[in-house]
Amino acid sequence: MNTFEARLPKHETLFIPFITAGDPHEDATVEIALSLQKQGASILELGVPYSDPLADGPIIQEASKRALSGGMSISKAIKLVPVMRKKGVKIPVILFTYFNPVLQLGLESFFALMRENEIDGVLIPDLPYEESGRIRELAAENEVAYISMVAPTSKERIQKIAADATGFLYCVSSLGVTGVRSTLPADIGTFLEDVKAVASIPVAVGFGISTSEQVEVLKEHSDGIVIGSAIVNKIGQLEQALLNKDTRRDGLNQIEEYVASIVSPIQKCEV
Repeated sequence: MNTFEARLPKHETLFIPFITAGDPHEDATVEIALSLQKQGASILELGVPYSDPLADGPIIQEASKRALSGGMSISKAIKLVPVMRKKGVKIPVILFTYFNPVLQLGLESFFALMRENEIDGVLIPDLPYEESGRIRELAAENEVAYISMVAPTSKERIQKIAADATGFLYCVSSLGVTGVRSTLPADIGTFLEDVKAVASIPVAVGFGISTSEQVEVLKEHSDGIVIGSAIVNKIGQLEQALLNKDTRRDGLNQIEEYVASIVSPIQKCEV
């Protein structure tokens, strides 16, 4: 059993929040991770801020700007995880990064750093499946789950991607970039059921999920729900409160209440 499987809580439906490392500050990132775990997070996606985030909409782009202005980098993001562990984060942590920062570190160095700092998985949204062979090999060698993504346009590639997927399979609910969406695609249920039919690991859905009503619908067709932009937007709104040590707890409380309102339909089991 790898660390991802060992740390994964036995929740009926996985809640997978995304946050940007260093937004609005390193210390706040650690505390936000703890707050999300408190609200039932099953897996944490920790985003590496990047200056050209191709898959991310304006909300996460702004978060990346805030984090980069504070000096966050891929190495610093990775080294935040042991701090989270010492503070009490027990769930798997997945590093969400674009390929360029990985190349700058060097593939072998990147995975050595991941393993050394107790990171359980990696997701690289701009690396096509057909070009991910070496990365998947290194992930397996270092006992790091390589999280694959499929979209409605993947079609005949879904079975091939699912066959090599580890950790969980990330289904992109809508085409385009990330961001809060008021409605779900009409055929989302069919797409998710098609993916589940060929997957041997949990199937999670993300991109644009922001309301309890959407979670209620999607939990019937998937094993997990990824919520990113909605949480990141809330963090941006509470930036000043989170930056100030005296008001940070109030900001964290507001995040916890907001997240609880979105994920309320998900039934959880004790670990």
